[in-house]
Amino acid sequence: MKVLKLAVLSACFTMATLQMVSAAGLQFIDVPDDSRGPALDAAVWYPCTGEPAPVDIGFDYSTAVKDCPLTGEKLPLIVISHGVGGWYGNFHTLAEKLADAGFVVAAINHPRDGGRSKTRDPGDIASMTQRPVDMTRMLDFLLASWPDHFRIDMAHIGFFGFSRGGFTGLGMIGGNPDWKKLLDNCPVYPGNRFCEQIRAGAIAPLTADPRIRAAVIADPAGGSLFTPESLGRVTVPVQLWGSAYGGDGLSPADAAAVAERLPVKPDYHLVANSGHFSFLPPCSEAFAKLVANSGDGELCTDAPGFDRTAFHKQFNTDVLAFFQTHLMGKEPSK
Repeated sequence: MKVLKLAVLSACFTMATLQMVSAAGLQFIDVPDDSRGPALDAAVWYPCTGEPAPVDIGFDYSTAVKDCPLTGEKLPLIVISHGVGGWYGNFHTLAEKLADAGFVVAAINHPRDGGRSKTRDPGDIASMTQRPVDMTRMLDFLLASWPDHFRIDMAHIGFFGFSRGGFTGLGMIGGNPDWKKLLDNCPVYPGNRFCEQIRAGAIAPLTADPRIRAAVIADPAGGSLFTPESLGRVTVPVQLWGSAYGGDGLSPADAAAVAERLPVKPDYHLVANSGHFSFLPPCSEAFAKLVANSGDGELCTDAPGFDRTAFHKQFNTDVLAFFQTHLMGKEPSK
């Protein structure tokens, strides 16, 4: 009888262990307004133990465990900056993968050019120059006011950004654009005031954040505006991705210029047959229908023969490996 009881207890323990799986936890947080800007909506993914399920993140679902208790200590942190019209959920599959591997990952909705913002004004140059400030404010909150702030390793913080988010990252690691270069070919679209603001000359410089120790920059907007002199202050390792065809006002020359002008050669990937929006994760059926009805179908469209699903599987793996090498000290797999 005693042997049978031990066998039953062992089986129950095994079943409970199988049910408690490693997963990405997910919290939604609010960064309060202060003298530097308005309140910020943010999402945080992190290691936890639980059964993942679809969590509504607006426009899409994240496979995670909502409000799951965080597990682990001295965890490296990655902050994510979306492109114009994007939102904190754009790169949720990457965030989930990083969280599963032991990172805390946080992303915000930029208030001046985010797709969910009620105060959008992407034609004001402040929508570009204030982005690094948004990210720094989120970092300040996570490292001092977030309930699990003491579990973050403040010496190991990384950045990921796409498009304007890539521009944001270049500013956070020490770069500053030469805005006058834009006057040679000023973008023209309704509401855009960049050129008149550049001619007026009152443009705030981008604010670097020395807490960023490694950065992944994907198809950066305005990459050609960064000079060798301004990028000369960059000292952190950079993984840089560029599209073959560009799009949405970006040229393949933007990423190429950054690769050429960084003082230390980046881990540079030029993605064959890709467009700018190929760096956005594969669109869900509902999101593809939404953007098609709004006239933005290019967000979900790639060149013939480009497999966005296969690309993102490798992309996420390579981004994870870069951050593991430079923030966790792990040797890259052969």
